[in-house]
Amino acid sequence: MSTLDRSPTTRTGRPGDARWRLSLTAAAGATALAAALVAWPSAPVADAAVGAGTYTVTNAGSGQCLDVPGAGTSSGVQLQQAACTGAGGQRWTLTSVSGGFRIASAANGLCVAVRDGSTSAGKVIEQTSCTGSAGQTWSLTQSGSNYRVVDTNGGKCMNTKDNSTSAGAPVQTNSCDSAATKQWTFSPTSGGPTSTTTSTSTTTRTTTTTTTSQQPGGGDGSGSWPSDTGSVHQTTTRDVGTYFNGGMKRYYGIGDGGQGEGQDPMFVVANGGTIENVIIDAPAGDGIHCSGSCTIRNVWWNDVGEDAATFMSSSSSATYLVDGGGAKSASDKVFQHNGAGTLTIRNFQSHSVGKLYRACGNCSSSYQRHLVMDGVTVRSTKVLAGINTNWGDTARFSRITVYGSATICEKYQGVPKGSEPKKIGEGADGKNCFYSTSDITYR
Repeated sequence: MSTLDRSPTTRTGRPGDARWRLSLTAAAGATALAAALVAWPSAPVADAAVGAGTYTVTNAGSGQCLDVPGAGTSSGVQLQQAACTGAGGQRWTLTSVSGGFRIASAANGLCVAVRDGSTSAGKVIEQTSCTGSAGQTWSLTQSGSNYRVVDTNGGKCMNTKDNSTSAGAPVQTNSCDSAATKQWTFSPTSGGPTSTTTSTSTTTRTTTTTTTSQQPGGGDGSGSWPSDTGSVHQTTTRDVGTYFNGGMKRYYGIGDGGQGEGQDPMFVVANGGTIENVIIDAPAGDGIHCSGSCTIRNVWWNDVGEDAATFMSSSSSATYLVDGGGAKSASDKVFQHNGAGTLTIRNFQSHSVGKLYRACGNCSSSYQRHLVMDGVTVRSTKVLAGINTNWGDTARFSRITVYGSATICEKYQGVPKGSEPKKIGEGADGKNCFYSTSDITYR
């Protein structure tokens, strides 16, 4: 299959997905609370009322939002409070883990953590790679309509420095008390919580189950392949907007199951959107199309059709995240990067594929593209990434495990649409392909 581009689909899909919209105000009432407790029977009352999902988080003392300064994507950046704009750096995804929640930026996937896992007061709260280490698990304690966000490692509360109510005030730990700046309001973004109790009456077997976006395995893409909770035969593209939780059902039904160009996608995700907890099976058409910045979390392709996912934004600041999941049976590419921006693939696994990633080398519009691969495990995979050095593409690799052999980074000369790009080299060079021998483990 060539690396020709495809225009974003414009068809309108069916809504199809049931969504909880939990009110986090004092008027939530006993009925809503009881429903939440069914979904999280072992959780404390406060945890049940919020639940796993994507939220904006507002400081009760200042009315300002938890924020990544400048929407930065670097690890180690201290969080702040800032005027609420709804920007990507102010959207936070809660995932249920043992002892509480993992809180991660919906824009870049980095986790909220206490620096160095410190248990002392006055320590920096930052964004950093999600490892499950001390200082990355948080519990929520209800205080009226608000919540104290408590580091389960040190028992300290998330607070603004010196209880400040000013924009730009840094966020840190402090002893928990009744101060308003140590309390936060969680407001669901479109789509609401991701943990739902769903009766799969439209599937081939009926099961009632609670699903979360927590992924199997050790965080390095080596986990077991999940089983589906039912199946959905979908013959037209579903436009999921900014949020879709598939409940670990298996979706199939578009295209012919082959590698032919121009097939419709199964799902289209809007700019800033998230799709998670989905298993995609053949025929799967052209998988998932991301119209702009997006997050694809805990999605598994049993049999990749044309491509697993295609990234399409023309903005150089676009950020795409593939977090967890895996792909099997792709004789050509898994991830196709047609647009601009940066794609991060982490905690992912591939089996029996050609290229795991390809920056389009002959699309109608040429862009500089960047790739980050971290915690990726591949089996029977020929190439991890192909990039176009003449356009300034880069690819960075860390915690890569290869069973057998594979080319880590192929370099191409990008060309105009209608021509075929020429391979010009491969391997680390410190300019376009970045990795060292310690980043790659062969087994």
